[in-house]
Amino acid sequence: MTDAEIAHQHTLLPITTIAQQLGLQEDEIECYGRYKAKINRRSRSDKQGHLILVTAINPTPAGEGKTTVTIGLTDALRQLNKKSIVAMREPSLGPVFGIKGGAAGGGYSQVVPMEDINLHFTGDFHAITSANNLLAALIDNHIHQGNELNIDPKRVLWRRVMDMNDRQLRNIMSGLGKPSDGTIRPDGFDITVASEVMAIFCLATDLQDLKTRLGNILVAYTKDNQPVYAKDLQAHGAMAALLKDAIKPNLVQTIGGSPALVHGGPFANIAHGCNSVIATKLALSLGDYVVTEAGFGADLGAEKFCDIKCRLAGLTPDVAVVVATVRALKYNGGVAKDALSLENLDALRAGLPNLLKHVENLKSVFNLPVVVAINRFNSDTDAELELIRQAGSTHGFEVALSEVWAKGGAGGIELAEKVIQSIETSTKKFHFAYELSGSVEDKIRAIAQKVYGAREVLFNREALDEIARLKQLGYDQLPVCMAKTQYSLSDNPKLLGCPKDFEITVRGISLSAGAGFIVALCGDMMRMPGLPKHPAAHQIDVDQMGNIVGLF
Repeated sequence: MTDAEIAHQHTLLPITTIAQQLGLQEDEIECYGRYKAKINRRSRSDKQGHLILVTAINPTPAGEGKTTVTIGLTDALRQLNKKSIVAMREPSLGPVFGIKGGAAGGGYSQVVPMEDINLHFTGDFHAITSANNLLAALIDNHIHQGNELNIDPKRVLWRRVMDMNDRQLRNIMSGLGKPSDGTIRPDGFDITVASEVMAIFCLATDLQDLKTRLGNILVAYTKDNQPVYAKDLQAHGAMAALLKDAIKPNLVQTIGGSPALVHGGPFANIAHGCNSVIATKLALSLGDYVVTEAGFGADLGAEKFCDIKCRLAGLTPDVAVVVATVRALKYNGGVAKDALSLENLDALRAGLPNLLKHVENLKSVFNLPVVVAINRFNSDTDAELELIRQAGSTHGFEVALSEVWAKGGAGGIELAEKVIQSIETSTKKFHFAYELSGSVEDKIRAIAQKVYGAREVLFNREALDEIARLKQLGYDQLPVCMAKTQYSLSDNPKLLGCPKDFEITVRGISLSAGAGFIVALCGDMMRMPGLPKHPAAHQIDVDQMGNIVGLF
């Protein structure tokens, strides 16, 4: 059966039943139909569950299944009588209609109702898009109405967004037409999940903190080189009003009946790639084990989870799970996609360094216990699986098979047991990859050299000028959010495996003052993706009964 057929055959529990499992009262949830709800409750400071981070090797066309393993591990922990909750990001419409299709897990390890989650859900992303574009409209209106703040139209930093891949809108000229149609200036669109409003949404601790962060957004410079913030335009109150309901975490369920908090969704190759702090902290106060994921490979999502989210929110992960597949490791070892089903121990050995690098980073750089989850495919041979187990024995990490796609939680029992054991026996003390007191350049070098394995970092003149400006404004002590390709440890997507002796080029620096981090743009990263030649949208449809088809 397809993922969609499996999801449709499953009988969902009323969301009120899921809420009762968590000890939530009737007035603490706001139902969006029978199977979705917003939670209207703050986290409790006196309760703190164990935080499990699920990450992966660098993504490949062969697939890794990080979200599927995240959900299956949650269900497996529940089958072991642990009070477990999964805390995940919401899917973006861009990838859903672009390359990935649905992003709610797969097989018997899904969050449901999957069509709702993959499409409009509870409207959070629409609210974030509207808040972002309200600020853009207020900036241009201010310039048109006399420009009291003396904003330089050519130095407006704030861009409009939409939650769809549309390369045509990356760079545009706005304000064309009559004088009453606005001021002509260069403009453009980013995808919603790459916006600073999304980053703020996912790092805010409550509504008041959200409003303060929105006010601190740097939106432009004046003609005499002074910064202009959203609060100077009196925009942050109205933006917060648009987000007052969206900021409440969404409650749904897994096919296995576990509670799922699905909230927020910044990209990890551009932004920090983690679900909301509010949802994570709430889950930790409601459950004993919280399983969360960070986007893409551990070089991006896990690094940002540790150095940005955990640092800013005061969170401490207890263990990291690194997801890999035999197929993806062979792809890293040079095997063509159409030959990945054939046993190839030499290619597997050649691809293993990618996994080993991610494991070593989590163990040595962040000082976390690590369990490797091999997301099993039918084509995996015993010899290939044994080779990975031997690597684990040699390099000091646990390896567990995950068969949650086919078996749900029952297929993740070995993984869940090893995760629990790692938590209970670990004496490691979590730490960060760098200290905030270092220079911007030193923090970027620390990430590139410690985490990526780069030999050196090169900064172009534009990046160095912006770093100097940030230091002058007093923002050089913020953490760094690296924007680079997800497909490689380097900034070159074609360098697979574990490349050596490479350089990282930082071609631009931008400030997300409201979110509280500095963005370093590496390689050819863009904030607005484009659709592929054959987008997933071609397969998505709705039948005569109103059922959505083709998401999986």
